[in-house]
Amino acid sequence: MKILVGIKRVIDYNVRIRVKSDGSGVETDGVKMSINPFDEIALEEALRIREAGNADEVIVVSLGGNECQQQLRTGLAMGADRAIQVDSAESLQPLTIARAFLKLVEKEQAGLVMLGKQAIDGDNSQTAQMLAALWGRPQATFASAVELSGNKAMVTREVDAGLERIEVDLPAVISVDLRLNEPRFVKLPDIMKAKRKPLEVIPVEDLGVAPENDLQFTSHTPPPVREKGIMVEDAAQLVAELKTRGLL
Repeated sequence: MKILVGIKRVIDYNVRIRVKSDGSGVETDGVKMSINPFDEIALEEALRIREAGNADEVIVVSLGGNECQQQLRTGLAMGADRAIQVDSAESLQPLTIARAFLKLVEKEQAGLVMLGKQAIDGDNSQTAQMLAALWGRPQATFASAVELSGNKAMVTREVDAGLERIEVDLPAVISVDLRLNEPRFVKLPDIMKAKRKPLEVIPVEDLGVAPENDLQFTSHTPPPVREKGIMVEDAAQLVAELKTRGLL
């Protein structure tokens, strides 16, 4: 069985986000970029599934320009067998990404697709669900535990009421949550080996997928500066202050 794992290039979660002075976007020059943390967890789980003998090959996939090859090489250094870059000069939206993934699933005859539940830049949490709908296969989202047995997967999901266990038939789409695992540390010898692993570049147009621009960002603004708090003497003063601010 082949497992396709989607990884996205994002600003590292430890970096403080800064908006460009003209409001045209987020500052990325000289900023550390990394694999989306949820995607890194998805890759770690796929590698563990392969190491347990339940999969034959793990393929990492990223959509974007040549800069995303850095993250693909990191995925290869973690242990993925090969990588695919879907080359696109445009920033793709979730539906276009899902359609591109579907073409790769059909091309590779994948038995499982694993994705992070969301990307920390867009926070859309849409691609996995859209892919499952387009593919016509089961989905298990927000996974905090995954157990494979034959052609079925038992998935523990994190939901508002607590935890939910569901069984899905493979092939399927699984999106993962933070508590699923702790991604492995990449060592220097693994980084060197990753340079020799295959990385295929496929233009998005060659997949028969046309980028869509239904959603456009007109401007970016940083969040407002948080006001300094005040100390109140009693409940009456608290209520009065809340009324003054229009909160009551």
